[in-house]
Amino acid sequence: MSPVTITVHTRTIDSPVGPLFLAASDAGLHAVEFAGHRHPVPRGDGWRDGAHPVLDATARQLGEYFAGTRRTFDLPFAARGTPFQKQVWDALTRIPYGKTASYVELARMLGKPGASRAVGAANGRNPLSIVVPCHRVIGASGALTGFGGGLPNKQFLLTLEGAWPRVDRLL
Repeated sequence: MSPVTITVHTRTIDSPVGPLFLAASDAGLHAVEFAGHRHPVPRGDGWRDGAHPVLDATARQLGEYFAGTRRTFDLPFAARGTPFQKQVWDALTRIPYGKTASYVELARMLGKPGASRAVGAANGRNPLSIVVPCHRVIGASGALTGFGGGLPNKQFLLTLEGAWPRVDRLL
């Protein structure tokens, strides 16, 4: 018996951090990706540009987030990953808006204090950027560390949330 191909609808939206690629099906949201993301979600035969209510809700909620009127997302997720990756992604959703956590703290939160590198790898494979807030994870020293959307976008998101100091340029 051949595998069933599900239809995944896609759309690209404009945002203050550049274009964001969205993908969703009846199962939920599959991807929110920055342009040039380091680990893009693999596309299947059933992926098509088109309309879907989950895409509409995602675009609306992201707009509210960037406008400063939304702090959490209420979307069905259908991200594919290993059980460990899904544990990490779930833990990311528990880092509050305006707060940050280190990879070490995230590993402790999962009850795996020695797994900070594995947590970092799973964090880097998060297919739902922004809505599953991987940008809230920083280095143990408090420094900004790798981000699939680029460090300037990570700094922008943390500054938007009030979790990173704003730096005014001297003119």
